[in-house]
Amino acid sequence: MSKVKVKTLIGSVVTVAFFLTVIVAFLFYAFPENVASATGFGPYDGQRILTFCAMLVAALFLLGWLTEKAFDFAGKSGLYLHWGQKKSQITAPVANTIASVEDDEDPVFSEDAVSEHLLFRYGRRWQRKIRILLVMGNPDDVQKAAPGLCHDLWQEGDGNVLIYGGDAQSLPDEIFLSKLKRLRSGQPVDGIVQVMSTSALPTDSERDAFLRCRQKADHLLGWQAPVWLWLTDKATGAQQDAETAATGVIFGPEGTVKGAGEAFSTLALHLQKAGMVQILNNPAHNGLLQLSSRLQHELKASLTVLLNGLMQGSAAWRLRGVMFSPELASAGSVPNTRLDTPTWKAVVDDCDAVSGRKLGFDGLRMLRLILLSLIVLWGAGTLLSLIVNRTQIYQAQETARQAADTSLPLAERLRNQLVLQQSIARLQHREATGAPWYTRFGLNQDSDTLAALWPLYAKNNAQLMRDATADHLRQQLNAFVQLPPASDARIQGTQHTYDVLKSYLMMARPEKADAGWLAKNVMTAWPKRQNVPDGTWREIAPKLLGFYAQNLPAHPEWKIKPDAELISTVRQILLKQIGQRNAESGLYQDMLKRVASNWPDLTLADMTGDTDASTVFSTDDVVPGMFTRQAWEEQVQDAIDEVVKTRRDEIDWVLTDKTHQAGSDISPEALKARLTERYFTDFGNAWLNMVNSIQWQEATSLSEAIAQLNLIGDVRQSPLVALMNTLAWQGKTGQKGEALADSIVDSAKKLVGKNKNAKQFIEQAQGPKGPLDAVFGPLMGLMEGKEGTGTNGNLSFQSWLARVTQVRLKLQQVTSAPDPQAMSQMLAQTVFQGKAIDLTDTRDYGSLVAASLGQEWNGFGQSLFVQPLDLAWRQVLAPAAGSLNARWQTTIVDQWNKAFAGRYPFKATGSDASLPLLAQFLRSDAGRITTFLKTNLGGILHQEGNRWVVDPSASQGMVVDPGFLRAINQLAELSDIVFSQGDANVHFELMARPSRDVARVQLSLDEQNLDYFNQMESWQSFTWPGNTYYPGVSLNWRSVNSGMQLYASNQGNWGFIRLLDKALITPLDASRTQLVWITPDGNPLKFVLRSELGDGPLALLKLQGFTLPETIFDVDSDVADPEGFQ
Repeated sequence: MSKVKVKTLIGSVVTVAFFLTVIVAFLFYAFPENVASATGFGPYDGQRILTFCAMLVAALFLLGWLTEKAFDFAGKSGLYLHWGQKKSQITAPVANTIASVEDDEDPVFSEDAVSEHLLFRYGRRWQRKIRILLVMGNPDDVQKAAPGLCHDLWQEGDGNVLIYGGDAQSLPDEIFLSKLKRLRSGQPVDGIVQVMSTSALPTDSERDAFLRCRQKADHLLGWQAPVWLWLTDKATGAQQDAETAATGVIFGPEGTVKGAGEAFSTLALHLQKAGMVQILNNPAHNGLLQLSSRLQHELKASLTVLLNGLMQGSAAWRLRGVMFSPELASAGSVPNTRLDTPTWKAVVDDCDAVSGRKLGFDGLRMLRLILLSLIVLWGAGTLLSLIVNRTQIYQAQETARQAADTSLPLAERLRNQLVLQQSIARLQHREATGAPWYTRFGLNQDSDTLAALWPLYAKNNAQLMRDATADHLRQQLNAFVQLPPASDARIQGTQHTYDVLKSYLMMARPEKADAGWLAKNVMTAWPKRQNVPDGTWREIAPKLLGFYAQNLPAHPEWKIKPDAELISTVRQILLKQIGQRNAESGLYQDMLKRVASNWPDLTLADMTGDTDASTVFSTDDVVPGMFTRQAWEEQVQDAIDEVVKTRRDEIDWVLTDKTHQAGSDISPEALKARLTERYFTDFGNAWLNMVNSIQWQEATSLSEAIAQLNLIGDVRQSPLVALMNTLAWQGKTGQKGEALADSIVDSAKKLVGKNKNAKQFIEQAQGPKGPLDAVFGPLMGLMEGKEGTGTNGNLSFQSWLARVTQVRLKLQQVTSAPDPQAMSQMLAQTVFQGKAIDLTDTRDYGSLVAASLGQEWNGFGQSLFVQPLDLAWRQVLAPAAGSLNARWQTTIVDQWNKAFAGRYPFKATGSDASLPLLAQFLRSDAGRITTFLKTNLGGILHQEGNRWVVDPSASQGMVVDPGFLRAINQLAELSDIVFSQGDANVHFELMARPSRDVARVQLSLDEQNLDYFNQMESWQSFTWPGNTYYPGVSLNWRSVNSGMQLYASNQGNWGFIRLLDKALITPLDASRTQLVWITPDGNPLKFVLRSELGDGPLALLKLQGFTLPETIFDVDSDVADPEGFQ
């Protein structure tokens, strides 16, 4: 026979059919419309496709399995595909099914011959009618137990088939075992008979070979059969015939070595009794007695050792028993015919009581259980689904019958309509989410039931709710139209009418229907209905209207036919009454609220990144997170688009359509532009408020100021640079560059429209423009400049940083000098004298930078571009200011006090101050005070007319003492009046006035006389001081009742000033002043003084009590401390 491996064709056919089913199911599920148009089948829902395919696949597998089993039961191996051999060689019939003595010495087992023999003898179900016993052992031993089996390879008799399996100590023959499996695949063998001789029991190594070979053979078969141990005995006088009982021991299912020993002892007793009976009948038959004796002695010990090795361990045999038989010498006359003996009959009978075990996973059995379970479950599910669906159909029929009854009262009909609606909603929910599992199994009727209920619902709803609601809303709209145009009722009812119109349009435009809104607002417009209790109406109406509006988009045929003329009229009225733009503020605020929760506030630390700004500047203010570039690009821009697209549409579709359009000012595009503009306005203000709140940290020493300048000047570590970069980046929010296509189009226009005679103009290149250019433009222009060049003239941030570095290096030279204080005083003196140096130039440059940013950035510019240099420079100037105060004290104040202290007019004493010396101090051209101011404070003070003022841009951060300014300005004013020509010289005029009871008045001033005796009034010129060697003044008068009397007589240059000090002074106009001296008897002596400049000689009265200030600057002692240079 050929040793060709074969495979069944039925399994391949079923597999191919399974995959074809999967492919077709996928096409029906993934492309339902295409398949339906191409084949005319479908489309089908996914549940139906899955159910049908599952049933078809189950049927295919069941049909294939049944077909294969039918072939097995018929004794055929089914339909096979043969590989590697010619068909003629594989299908060639067996020439001789019965082996003869002349056959080959090495016969080969043929399962086809066995199956054909059994088919002929037992029919198509022969596999269930026979028992197959695999006989193992040495050929000589097997020949003594089953004569001829080793040559025939198989023998059959009385439904028992003996197949010779070879020596148990040899490795299993895989080809033979595969043939054995094909002979009867489900249960290859019913039992195994291991034949041995009592005279040659196996050794330990042979027993181990038995176990290993048996274990491997069982694994190849996938089946473990029970084993019987067959022992042949050569004892003389032993015989066995049909009337003699079998000799052996059956252990049962739980056999053990100990139990086997006890069984052997029991068997020896039985054999002893049977042997006595047998020897009485025939003294020559003493085989049983010999066996009994041996079982009690040496044979029992040998068998115990054998069974101990075979029945214990991980690969133990399923040993059912041990059989004893004499050696049989003769074989049957017919080949393949089994000789029946009592021992074989005992083994066959015990084989009926035990079965083999499947090794590993029993797929076939599991498949049977699964199929049986599925059939049972499907049957139960189908029965349950039938009951549930039948009940639901009856309930739907009853609900429809009650809803269709028009004879009931209106309230009852509304309730029945609600019940019908709830049934439909339940079916809709099942259709959307899937019906419960117990209603499926191919019997679900939800879709058909729902289709049957829709027409009844539509008819009832039109009668009960839709038409009545539309009529009521139409009546309210008509009532609104009839109101007087300017009446309060129309103004107050505008919002209500807007809601009514929106509800009416929703019923006419299914795509705009909003279930929740319609149910709520219709109830507001129609709170009561005739013939329906209020409570019932408020409970039922919202549900009915909501369900109608919810399903209206899917059933546009339910819409009402609106009154177009009425709608147009109402829209025109509402557009006049309602300003839709009023809603823009609310839209904007709502948009900001949604955005604000997603973006944290931006602090100064966030803006400066990894740098540390706490030592140079700080602020507690923050920028709201929604006003950042990240928020704009990731959310705000989309939020504005969403507001324009959705919210605006929700408002406008009620009042506008194709024939009635709203004005362009409330169009979506205009709304977007206004929202965007408003956002960027708030964006810029938020950043301006934050940056203008930044405060510079004032340094307490020059070293600290240098450290601050060093930090802000370091490009890599400067928090100011990081802040400026952040501001420049944020300032480009919303900025869009010029598209490449636009540039190409512009170039093309220039080439096509070029005019040879046209004048060529310089076209400035413009970068990207953004909505924040108005706010951040100056700052970005400052940042874009390179080393002195920028859009803000010649100012740039880089240049300012370079200048700051120069200042820092200069200040470091001061601190590292041998005498820091002396060097700082030298620098300060240079500045006080009005000479420019690098430090002042940088300070002026910072002021220009701050000014270039504009008024909106004033706080930011002053804090970060002006104050750093001002405060640092102040640390240098403060000690120098103290030194200048000391110089003023020594050079001017001390000399002044030495010359004028305790002298008139500075103090009311008899000693007069020297006018020439006073002129040396006060002369405006070369006076000591003027010279000192011009020489030492020319960089801080300058003259405007005759007044000294502080130059704000050149004050270098120093505070000039206001008392000092008032004093020098007072002296300057006096100098212009008194010392205009260098020496003291005041020209003025006096005119005497008549007085009651005064007959004559005589005034003598430095030999300049005025004599008035009530004649015509006239002006007389005077000069003070006069050109005389005897300066002085005297005033005489005479009353009508007395002679000449002396009022006052004062000697010296200041005598006239002393006399003026006693007068009552009354200004008459800008140049005239009335002077009145009261005589002891109470008569007034009146004169009018007319000056050429200012107050004339009266100006000298202001020197009374005058003291020259001792300091020029207000200097804090701790700032001026020289240790500040350390």
